[in-house]
Amino acid sequence: MIQELGFFEAVEARRSVRIFDQESEFDHSVVQKCLEAAILSPNSSNMQLYNFIRVPESSPLKGPIAKLCMGQKAATTARELVVVVTRRDLWKSRAKANFEYIQSSYEGKPDKKLKQALGYYGKLVPTLYSKYPGWSLIKKLISFTVGLKRPMVREVGETEVRISVHKSAALASMTFMLAMKASGYDTCPMEGHDSKRISKLLNLPSGAEICMIIGCGKGLPEGVYGKRFRIPSEELILEV
Repeated sequence: MIQELGFFEAVEARRSVRIFDQESEFDHSVVQKCLEAAILSPNSSNMQLYNFIRVPESSPLKGPIAKLCMGQKAATTARELVVVVTRRDLWKSRAKANFEYIQSSYEGKPDKKLKQALGYYGKLVPTLYSKYPGWSLIKKLISFTVGLKRPMVREVGETEVRISVHKSAALASMTFMLAMKASGYDTCPMEGHDSKRISKLLNLPSGAEICMIIGCGKGLPEGVYGKRFRIPSEELILEV
């Protein structure tokens, strides 16, 4: 019987489990439920520039993808794999969706906040996410120049935008993994994989990138490799 956990219990109990039980029942609907929770996670500009691709054990792609995860047991024994994909290439449609939602929500109520919100998605987001030759350098120069006179966001280059998209995907991934643990299941996030071959296998567009692949299932005791080690909190949590 699956035991559900409270938040702090789930945080404490969650481990990266590398061997999953092949015999016990696995409720694939729980994965969907936990992914629905994951998309409620905070993300940059509410753009949600990611996709979660579910690969259950019944999928013909499960075996090939597990092999391309360097044959890790966390992938080969997983009852389901979740491929977390960043979609920076979808920024126009996601910005448009936010713009139209705000516009319809405030219909008949023009005010300063509405204009600011519409301006954010109509002007600022395109400025940040657009791609032109040399545009990344120009944005950095603008940020530097403005920053001489007042506080200014510095992370505006192409690399920084890419990192921001991956951060949003990672936040959602962590919510998913905690939700799975709270539901009585285990996970293992993997970065060891051949992203190029997996992208081709999944027919991902050129603008998509794999953030991580998460193995899911009911973990076996031998799937936890040793006791948990963390740097002492006093070295990690600072106060000024």
